[in-house]
Amino acid sequence: MNTVDRASAQERINALVDQINQHRRAYYEGNTVLVSDAEYDAMLHELEALEALHPDLITGDSPTQTVGGSANQAFSPVEHLERMMSLDNAFSAEELSAWAARTETGRFLCELKIDGLAINLRYERGQLVSAATRGDGVVGEDVTANVLTIASIPRKLEGQGHPPVVEIRGEIFFGVEDFARLNESLVAEGKAPFANPRNSASGSLRQKDPKITASRPLRMLVHGVGAWPDAPVQYQSELYELLAQWGLPTSPRFKVVHSVDEVLDYIKNFQLHRHDLEHEIDGVVVKVDSFAEQRELGFTSRAPRWAIAYKYPPEQVNTKLLDIRIGIGRTGRATPYAVLSPIKVAGSVVEFATLHNQDVVKAKGVLLGDTVVLRKAGDVIPEILGPVVDLRDGTERAFVMPANCPECGSPLVPASEGDIDLRCLNAQACPAQLRERVAYLGSRGALDIEALGYVAAAALTQPVFPEIAPLRSEADLFALTLDDLLPVRAEVLDPDTGLAKLDEEGRAKIVDFFKKKDGTPAEVALKLLRNLEEAKAKPLWRFIVALSIRHVGPVAARSLATHFGSLDRIFTSNVDELAQVDGVGPILATSIAEWWQVDWHRNIVEKWREAGVQLEIPGHEGPGSRSGAEGPFAGLSIVVTGTLKEFTREAAEEAIISRGGKAASSVSKNTAFVVAGESAGSKLTKAEALGVQVIDEDEFKKRLI
Repeated sequence: MNTVDRASAQERINALVDQINQHRRAYYEGNTVLVSDAEYDAMLHELEALEALHPDLITGDSPTQTVGGSANQAFSPVEHLERMMSLDNAFSAEELSAWAARTETGRFLCELKIDGLAINLRYERGQLVSAATRGDGVVGEDVTANVLTIASIPRKLEGQGHPPVVEIRGEIFFGVEDFARLNESLVAEGKAPFANPRNSASGSLRQKDPKITASRPLRMLVHGVGAWPDAPVQYQSELYELLAQWGLPTSPRFKVVHSVDEVLDYIKNFQLHRHDLEHEIDGVVVKVDSFAEQRELGFTSRAPRWAIAYKYPPEQVNTKLLDIRIGIGRTGRATPYAVLSPIKVAGSVVEFATLHNQDVVKAKGVLLGDTVVLRKAGDVIPEILGPVVDLRDGTERAFVMPANCPECGSPLVPASEGDIDLRCLNAQACPAQLRERVAYLGSRGALDIEALGYVAAAALTQPVFPEIAPLRSEADLFALTLDDLLPVRAEVLDPDTGLAKLDEEGRAKIVDFFKKKDGTPAEVALKLLRNLEEAKAKPLWRFIVALSIRHVGPVAARSLATHFGSLDRIFTSNVDELAQVDGVGPILATSIAEWWQVDWHRNIVEKWREAGVQLEIPGHEGPGSRSGAEGPFAGLSIVVTGTLKEFTREAAEEAIISRGGKAASSVSKNTAFVVAGESAGSKLTKAEALGVQVIDEDEFKKRLI
């Protein structure tokens, strides 16, 4: 591939990584559904295809390396006994037929893919003991108290012969009529309505107060099981019949068929009647019905080979293109986005659509003021197809890409030769980039600072009165005081769009962000200072992520922290030494070295150190040291599973790493031993099957000495 094509591929990969991770943070950390599962899967599919062509461009923060996001820390973590996987997609009869041919089966089960929130119910001897969201597929959020308020979910199974332990998988959702009534009641109370049933189901289930969940008419339908050793059925369809006998809510619309043509007939029927159903769907799921064949087909790293989701063709609507604005991201990338007259398409209200770059705007031939054709392909990314030329009245005008950053005024230029996109290179002083970096720094994947969300980051970095801005750089974050926070006045932003909320007269709302009306500190100010003080002792890998070094995500950061033990050793190592670290490679190594050459980057590290931030792993002396290479766990791969009494999972893993070991995420024949706490699941089972040593928490503590 030539240089320009390779540069284009890298830029598209970078953009997809940024977009997917943004949607993950919104869903898993903010209880906000910005895009559908289909949209997420389509972006992931494109990213996988590009990375397959350029495997050397795969970076540590790529979402192709994991199943999903992380569990929201507002809820206790629950480890699933069996991993909750994603589904691969098909968008045409040809793709579906190709999948069916690979399965080599003659018996399929077809069912509707409900547009809701995946849930995992664990029953022990017929009694519901826990309910958890999918999370990252391995660990989800404990929402048991909220699930117990849902009438259609039995606390105790009916009938006899229940297994000692079984995981029931299903989808939590709002019925179409229930959703409409809920929104009517919210409007009557003067509250904002939900955008779509998926948003409302997700938000309602994740309420901290179960009473709020109880007031919402949530429902559930079962679509499978997780852990159930020796299930007494041969087919998925038989399983549904058994689960229905137990009193679990199952759909009457599943159907067993024996050819691809019959599968397509099922798909076509519900495509025609999808809006006549009592709940919204975003496709049809097709499964191999035989459990024996399912086991033989197995799984890829993130999805079963024996199931696929067929997505319907796009829904298209016409709407007005009101404006094209420019968004500046964390790395300075300037992305045009369309501001549309709000319109409902594929089940959700759309107001914005990405336009990627100025060349895309030109290629689509759209003018400001046009009526445009908008689609969500298979409920995927809102996309402008083009203008309705016959509706033009002569008032439309061409979009001109600004020459300067809309937030700091710096020139927008290609970051390198052959770069299609424009970037603001004023990384240090651009308010947009600083705001995005600070928000990212506080996110779950970085320092996990609860009081430092997007809205707080905007208040700290872009107040109405810049002369009292408490943060001109993330370097000053850990030195913030109450005196710095109290004067801040800021616009009230919508956390979903980042845009200012307007009052009745169309003006931005301005508030005292960190103090009450009587002048005393607001709880958000006190909480932020507490959170910042607590964050100073966070694990080293989180601070590596928080520095926003391009391409360096949690996977690479953990490897760097484990190998070097301190930021000083990382930044004094050369590119070759960095590239040799597991999960790093030459691209990340070069990015790390270049980042450290910038004066104000080094100032961030020094200011954090002066503020008391712990930028090393205590007791770790670097590669070749006793703590790194000769500690009690030197060279050992150790897995922690279940709930420990005196350690969080993170603390136990840090203890392993600081003593020379590797904190592995999965059990294999190379695992030295498994530390098993309460409710240990599939990892314990696998360890026992492989003959790997299993120890309890008390023995683990003895070995730490």
